Amino acid sequence: MFGGLAKSLFGSSNDRYVRSLDPIIRKIAAFEPTLQAMSDDELSAQTVKFRERLANGEKLESILPEAFATVREAGVRVLGMRHFDVQMIGGIVLHRGEIAEMRTGEGKTLVATLATYLNALPAKGVHVITVNDYLARRDAEWMGQLYRFLGLTVGVIVPNLADHQRREAYAADITYGTNNEFGFDYLRDNMKYDRASMVQRPFAMAIVDEVDSVLIDEARTPLIISGPTDDKSDLYIGVDAIVKQLDESLYEKDEKQKSVVLTEEGIETAERMLEAAGLLQGANLYDFENTQVVHHLNQALQANVMRKADVDYIVKDGKVVIIDEFTGRMMDGRRWSDGLHQAVEAKEGVTIEPENQTLASITFQNYFRMYPKLSGMTGTASTEAPEFFDIYKMNVVTIPTNLPVQRIDEDDEFYKTENDKFIAIARTIKEHSIKGQPVLVGTVSIDKSDKLSQYLKQEGVDHSVLNAKQHENEAHIVAQAGRIGAVTIATNMAGRGTDIQLGGNVEFRVEDELRDMPGGPERDAAIEQIKAEVRAEKQKVLEAGGLFVLGTERHESRRIDNQLRGRSGRQGDPGLSRFYLSLDDDLLRIFGPDTLFAKMMRNNIADGEAIGSKWLTKAIETAQKKVEARNYDIRKQVVEYDDVMNDQRKVVYEQRSDIMDAETVGDVVEDMRAETVNDVVGRACPPETYPEQWDIAGLKEQAQTLLGVEAPIEQWIAEQDGIEPEDVENKLRELADARVKAKSEGLEPDTWVQIEKSILLQNLDHHWKEHLAMLDALRQVVHLRAYAQKTPINEYKQEAFAMFERMLASIREDVTRTLAWAEFQFQAPPELPELPDFLTSHIDPLTGLDNSADWDAGTAGLIPNELPQLQIPRPSGEALGDDPASWEGKVSRNAPCPCGSGLRYKQCHGQL
Repeated sequence: MFGGLAKSLFGSSNDRYVRSLDPIIRKIAAFEPTLQAMSDDELSAQTVKFRERLANGEKLESILPEAFATVREAGVRVLGMRHFDVQMIGGIVLHRGEIAEMRTGEGKTLVATLATYLNALPAKGVHVITVNDYLARRDAEWMGQLYRFLGLTVGVIVPNLADHQRREAYAADITYGTNNEFGFDYLRDNMKYDRASMVQRPFAMAIVDEVDSVLIDEARTPLIISGPTDDKSDLYIGVDAIVKQLDESLYEKDEKQKSVVLTEEGIETAERMLEAAGLLQGANLYDFENTQVVHHLNQALQANVMRKADVDYIVKDGKVVIIDEFTGRMMDGRRWSDGLHQAVEAKEGVTIEPENQTLASITFQNYFRMYPKLSGMTGTASTEAPEFFDIYKMNVVTIPTNLPVQRIDEDDEFYKTENDKFIAIARTIKEHSIKGQPVLVGTVSIDKSDKLSQYLKQEGVDHSVLNAKQHENEAHIVAQAGRIGAVTIATNMAGRGTDIQLGGNVEFRVEDELRDMPGGPERDAAIEQIKAEVRAEKQKVLEAGGLFVLGTERHESRRIDNQLRGRSGRQGDPGLSRFYLSLDDDLLRIFGPDTLFAKMMRNNIADGEAIGSKWLTKAIETAQKKVEARNYDIRKQVVEYDDVMNDQRKVVYEQRSDIMDAETVGDVVEDMRAETVNDVVGRACPPETYPEQWDIAGLKEQAQTLLGVEAPIEQWIAEQDGIEPEDVENKLRELADARVKAKSEGLEPDTWVQIEKSILLQNLDHHWKEHLAMLDALRQVVHLRAYAQKTPINEYKQEAFAMFERMLASIREDVTRTLAWAEFQFQAPPELPELPDFLTSHIDPLTGLDNSADWDAGTAGLIPNELPQLQIPRPSGEALGDDPASWEGKVSRNAPCPCGSGLRYKQCHGQL
């Protein structure tokens, strides 16, 4: 009660924070007359002055008012846009490393220029993260005019750039790009063998647009660089056929957790069927030899029972394409991991593509937490404020709108059945459409969109359907959703970049209607005619009440509902929003109020009757909060597990950097050799034992295998009375050091250093890849430790640490063995050695396009080109013969084409 009274008297903590920024806003305004009096050259020279002040010890905070005022004046001159005071507040919030929550249509792109300019002054680089390539290019060009006017450089990172282009873009003062591109460049950099071939600089600041989409919605999916493994199509098809024969009584499914498990009877039945199909070794499904079969059986169950066509995925052109649950878009190039995608492909009877093995991975949480300063902006963040603070230590600040919001948000309407609900929705849409009010209808799945479309056809309502199946026409459909009487059905409007303008969109009408008309007076007149029509139509739409947003269901997340609502009532326009619900909706059925509520509704509401009240709306929001809390727990668990890997990743990547930067790594290699000798002797000659108790045969074998030396251990024992294991260790180390020294003396010192570096990095990468695969497997099964009253995450930490220690020991042994036994060539062919194909996987959350699903993307520079022991001679065209058809199988697909074109073989004569 007292809290509510204090809030009414003094405002919320957010209101007080925003008011506390008023003195800074007044300071910014005070600089405006002085800056307006400057010439363009004088205004541009402000950047040099600011940098001189910073070099003399001044802080960014002290030059903020003048810098912001400079950007405001530059915006007026270059872009014809003057930052509002509320946008200045947003800029300050971004500069302070917080999240600016600004309603849709409030100009977040312009707001970002303030904090970006100020933080680019130290010349350490500011990364502006957008959610798709179109926005990255658009913003870099659009806002880049302002930055370049003020003397700053701008770069943009998009797919398929060469490494030197990426390096130039990252060297700029301000770099635009997608979250995927930045993350994959970080992983690729840490797979390279040469510091000069890395593209990124040390991190300074990142500003993330649509921060909730990037840091919340995408947080459960790591960025992965992977390489293909063996084809197991027959196993997927065989297991899928068995799962399809299992009765529903043989498994239990949990829709909340989206999980399905076999019952005891189900396990026995599956065992017999697998045995009959010849897929089982022995008679017990859970024998060690059948681990892979168990995994595929579980994934086939998940695919057949929990993954639904047209909801979780669609089949298009013979491929299974995932549908993003947040945006409803097709996610071309994105694949479920751990064999689930292959299981769905087997279920649908399409071509099964092989699984991929992880070579490097990182989650967005751990990637973005590496930036010393991180800030973001979005239209909807306050519902996730606790998560932003817990995971990223970022506060959410709600920025006031420039004009008061006039949209009316009505209470939800409840119906007994989905059929009743859709009948009511269709009639409501028809009423509003007839009076000229445009209607935007939000659905949660393609299936529901198609179903509602049938009801509207029965009512005779013209409408457009926007979902994954109409992905290509998306921008044109959305652009005209604000025209008189327009009805647009959209599957989850989250993050659709095209603006819904009342009366229609001039640019898209010009593109659609005047595409074939040549330039000239006639075209100019036609454009003016379209503009006049749009102005007149907008006035009629405003009189009809603005855009009516109608939600056919509540989403699991309130944030997604708010994004849909935010499409209406932009920049002071009138608008209306209302959600329709039924007891058949997934949210109410799975997470909603208890069965008493459901019984009351079923028994007391007639068919077709609707009820609506604030109590019911609050009950739904409570259900949504439960789901949000559950999803947050899942993401938090992802972070906890990835933190373990992240600590190890930092150690490995720092070690790689140290190796690349070091002038010589002889000491490192020598220490590895000494520790390897110590381990070998320790196993064969335990402390406080006599020589007759030692495993001399085993020690000699290990010395030969790992060190490449013949160790006369019996002679050493005979020559020295009371010999200790330490003495054996010293003598063995001397022999091993002498063997390696003899090899190094036959080569130039610089060449030997490169050889040592190369062997270190190659072994580090190989074992890190194997370690990642083992960690993935451990993570899949560690939850079973809970049955033994043990905490899974603690068990994971302990096991992962022990595995990491074993990995380091294996690296030491392999480096020692390689240097002891390798023979080195003295001539280095000029071509790069063969590289394995690898695949980057992560979807752009807003376009549904996988910008990085490009074989070999960014591999240039992964292997040094001057290391003699790595060179592989290439057959020439003459040696292979004149007929390119005969080269198949003789030339690596990644090798330069023997024809001399300069292209890779697979891109030239090796095209499939």
